[in-house]
Amino acid sequence: MAGKMKVGVLISGRGSNLKSLLEACAAPGFPAEIVTVLSNQPGAGGLDHARAAGVAAAVVDHKAYDGRAAFEAALTTALEDAAVELVCLAGFLRVVTPAFVRHWQGRMINIHPSLLPLFPGLDTHARALAAGVKLHGCSVHYVSEEVDGGAIVGQAAVPVLAGDDPDSLAARVLAAEHRLYPACLRLVADGRARLVDGKVEISLDCDGAAQIFNPPLRP
Repeated sequence: MAGKMKVGVLISGRGSNLKSLLEACAAPGFPAEIVTVLSNQPGAGGLDHARAAGVAAAVVDHKAYDGRAAFEAALTTALEDAAVELVCLAGFLRVVTPAFVRHWQGRMINIHPSLLPLFPGLDTHARALAAGVKLHGCSVHYVSEEVDGGAIVGQAAVPVLAGDDPDSLAARVLAAEHRLYPACLRLVADGRARLVDGKVEISLDCDGAAQIFNPPLRP
């Protein structure tokens, strides 16, 4: 399909969100295609998901570079060599520099396991339990220089249940992530999610009542 947005995915681990994105992009009519997957960890399981889907996969090991600037320059070269138009962070466990963010400004999104702006950073599930919230979830957002502070594309909420521990809550959130990220990528790729004055405006005709996914999921 001509005109598909070319996407590069950065990973560090098992690649479960990558797998959900690959499956979505394989569907007829999906407006994006993943053209490259890069990992900073040589043993990342997500590389196997990419190769199984016929997508180019490579390692850009941060340990092989003298500092973050050199590492990120190598990432950018690899992404631009693949003509990437949008970068998706999917379990990429490196905090990127302001210079990298500025280079990909408005062209890089991330998924975070909380309902931002609540619980940016690490250990989100334990922090949610400690705070006593009754809803937890995940957010897809544009990457900004503030960690987990960029404009939100979409969110999904899950209940916090009696007896939850961080692992059980994380599993419930991860299932939501696997549905939310492809839905948000679709909206960005087909132009229905647009950055306007620092916020994301979404063109989507729907009845949003009682939706736990916002924006609502579409096939």
